[in-house]
Amino acid sequence: MNVLFVLTSHDKLGDTGKKTGFWVEEFASPYYTLLDKGATITLATPKGGAAPIDPSSEMPDAATEATKRFNNDAETKALIANTKQLTDINPDHFDAVFYPGGHGPLWDLANDKNSINLIEKFNAQNKPIAFVCHAPAALKDVKNEDGTRLVKGKNVTGFSNHEEAQVGLTEVVPILVENMLIEHGGFYSNADAWQPYVLEDGNLITGQNPASSQLVAETLLNKL
Repeated sequence: MNVLFVLTSHDKLGDTGKKTGFWVEEFASPYYTLLDKGATITLATPKGGAAPIDPSSEMPDAATEATKRFNNDAETKALIANTKQLTDINPDHFDAVFYPGGHGPLWDLANDKNSINLIEKFNAQNKPIAFVCHAPAALKDVKNEDGTRLVKGKNVTGFSNHEEAQVGLTEVVPILVENMLIEHGGFYSNADAWQPYVLEDGNLITGQNPASSQLVAETLLNKL
């Protein structure tokens, strides 16, 4: 069971002067869920090297059992500090791909051609493709083999406009995930803010927010 995790390389939160990156819980919970079931996990980013962590996701109010485990896991931290570059990844070597969120993906993975090609290849091979929170932004320009939008006609979720407003970043982010999914023909729905919510449509798995990361991992594991 070989699973690829694709993380962001982007660490600037727009013009705010603040840092962003990937959200620790959205990486750690799925990572350990799959690892403990025997999965071999490879980490990749657009630029390779260190994947930036969103500082907000390291605050005490964002802590979970999975993030605490990550904080004490020198081996996994070393992997985060030395990810592979997307250009070096062959989808044929993996059974599934998972994209953690955080605001970083809105700037790079949403537009990264290597990421887009990667998702399209996984999808063409009918392998599970899973995204949580802001990571569905990576689906923005992804298409099916017939040229239609991958999300068109699919049941999808992702970080809601309401949740983005609550964190005060509606005017900062380049993409509102909810709007993008709807504009591209997805059948978007969401639960109440900060509640777990995951949708599965064919090989596509999407989760709404950090609270959904564990459920996304379990759904992906069931598919595998």
